[in-house]
Parts: sequence; structure tokens; C-alpha cells
Amino acid sequence: MVIGLRCVVCGEEIEISRAYSWTCGQATDSDPFHVLEFVDDGAEHSIPIDVAELNPFVRYRERMGWWAFARTHGMSDAETVALARAVAGQFVVTPLQHHDGLSESLGRPVWAKNETIGVSGSHKSRHLVGIMLHLIVAETVGLLNERAPLAISSCGNAALAAAEVAAGQRWPLEVFVPTWMDDVFASGLDAHGATVNRCERSDGVSGDPAMAAFRNAVASGSVPFSVQGPANAWCLDGGRTIGWEIHDQLNAENVNPQSIYVQVGGGALATSLALGLGNRIPLVVVQAEGCAPLDRALRAARDVDSPEHHWSEIMTPWEEPTSLADGILDDETYDWISISRALQRSGGRSVVASEGDIVRARDIVNVFGPPTSATGSAGVAGAITEVDSGVLDDRPIVVVLSGAAR
Repeated sequence: MVIGLRCVVCGEEIEISRAYSWTCGQATDSDPFHVLEFVDDGAEHSIPIDVAELNPFVRYRERMGWWAFARTHGMSDAETVALARAVAGQFVVTPLQHHDGLSESLGRPVWAKNETIGVSGSHKSRHLVGIMLHLIVAETVGLLNERAPLAISSCGNAALAAAEVAAGQRWPLEVFVPTWMDDVFASGLDAHGATVNRCERSDGVSGDPAMAAFRNAVASGSVPFSVQGPANAWCLDGGRTIGWEIHDQLNAENVNPQSIYVQVGGGALATSLALGLGNRIPLVVVQAEGCAPLDRALRAARDVDSPEHHWSEIMTPWEEPTSLADGILDDETYDWISISRALQRSGGRSVVASEGDIVRARDIVNVFGPPTSATGSAGVAGAITEVDSGVLDDRPIVVVLSGAAR
């Protein structure tokens, strides 16, 4: 059972009963470089996993922070199940399947986790509904009397996911986006009633302007409805369901892969997946050559003791992000510390895919299906890079198709 959260930078601990424990209490405007992770007591779970239960927020509830938060405030297990069905009732376990086309193209068995059929067409909704479950529990037990606006910084899928999750609970949402956001996403945001703010980049100012505007909104009282762990650790709660699902699905198929490839922008997907999956499979994180702040930071951190204490020196904004995989063009990988720890635990590594491999991966996946965006297939690009370089043997690999083509 989850008993709290702990900052991986300064060690501050927060009991799970505390409401709105989005960030480390030691984080300040001058020192924002803190990130929380959930802490489990290690006790054996008392609620057996029901494989017939298709809702992951019900199936894995005993492992989750929102459930522990609810239980510490007097909710019964039956009440938490009813709440999960009311708030996250549209979620189902997504398939992990042998992908014949990718297996043929890459010359070894490839198993693909298909998040393109998830809520709002990507994995992002899982992260955000975890935050929403915490909020609705707080409201249910009387800890929240007024709904502050939700705020998110996003360049596409996360914004659409936030709008859908927020609209489901009739919660006001402000979205901060770059000026180049696709109009397809803008239409979806409008349809869900979100307030959209396009943020222009200023000459001579580094960093993501949408993120800066988001931080200003949070400082003014908005809830950080974010898919970035340092902005709201509770996004990792729902995201871990992906890892738990993959773990159980691989066991059911008796598959022992040599590695799992995950595309990285802000880093919450890789962080959450690793926390759920555990350390048995090497995690390979993939970025595009046109925006690879994580790979650069990992290289810079190799010779630094306690790199988490040198955050601003190591994780620096990418100067001119560019790639067809525009959903992973985050100037910074906000969850880089947690990813670095996951790579160490699993014996994983970082790969930078060429733009040619980004395009090739998108094309191969879409020939065979499912319809997947260049962002959603970017992990496949990393696998292509390693196949071409001779790094892999003939054992199976796993890829995550994280977002549908729009």
C-alpha cells in the first residue's frame, strides 16, 4: 500500500493522507528542482488481481496513491471502486500484442503496447485521471470546497486528454500551448470547453513559453493538471498502470524481452512505465536528434556525484527543437532524474534516433497499423536505430505505440 511520497532530491517525506501533495514542500521559485515519487510499504496486497476486471484503475487500485488517500480518509473499498467507475469508467486495459509487421521489418519478435485506442487516443489520459481521482476523493471527503481551475502546458495529446478528463467532471481547464499547435488539437479543445492560451517564444529567452505561462497560472492558484512529475507527482500514479499491465501481459504470454523502447518528451511516460514494470527489462529511452535534452543530460551527469543536486547545470533547455515527432519536442525532460534512476535500476540506456528513422518508424507502423502519430511511433525509431547498429540479438523487444494519428 502506498504510504506517502518522498522527494528524490532532498528526501522530504509527505504522508499519503495529505491533500494536494503535488510537489515537494522544499521547492521554491528560486529552487524548483525537486520531484516526488510514491513510497510503498512493501506489504503483500490483500486484494487479488482480477484479470476479468478491464478497468485498470479498479484492477490495480490497491497499488495506487489515490486509493490509499481515500482509505486513509475513511472511504471503504467498495466506495473507492464506485468512485473509480464514475471518474475513470471509460478506461480499459490496452492490448499488448505480437506485431507481425514490425517483427518482419525489424527481424525479431516485436510486441507492441497499443495506447492509440486509449481514452483521447493516447496514454496521457491515464496520467491526468490519476490527479482527477485524488481531487474527487478530496471533494468527496470534504477536503475541497471550491474547484480551482485546472492548468496544463501541452503541445497536443496531453492538452486533449486534459480537456476530455476535465470535461467529464465539469471542471474548468486552462491550456497553455505553443503557437504551432496543430489546429486538429485546437478543435478538440474547443469541443471540450477548454480555455486555450497560445504562448509565443520571446527573442533571447530560453525554455518553453507555454511552460512559463503554466507556472504563472499555478502560482496564481490553479491546480497543476500536468503530465510532468516535478509539476505534479500525482500524474505518475495513473501512469504506472501501463507498466503493471505490460508486466502482467508479458507473464501471461511467457515473453521475456531483451528491452522495452519508450519515446521521451517531458518524461512522465517513461518514468511511470518503469515504476510499474519494475527492473526485469532494460528500459531504452528514445529521443529525436532534433530535440534530445535527456540524452545530453545523461551524458553530462556521468561524471557528476549526486547529479540531482546539479539539476540546472545538467538539464538545460534544447535550443531549437525540431522533429516530425512534435509531441516529444519538450525543451527539457522534466522527469530526467527519475528516468536516470530507472535506467540504472534496469540496466537500460538512451538512444537518439535520426529524423530519417523517426519517419521510417512512422511509415512502417502505419503500413501495418494501428494508425499512429510520428510521436506515438518514435520508440520504434529507437529500435530501428539499434537494429541497424547491431546492438540487439534475436530475442523479443517491446515498443509502446503511445498516440493515435490525427
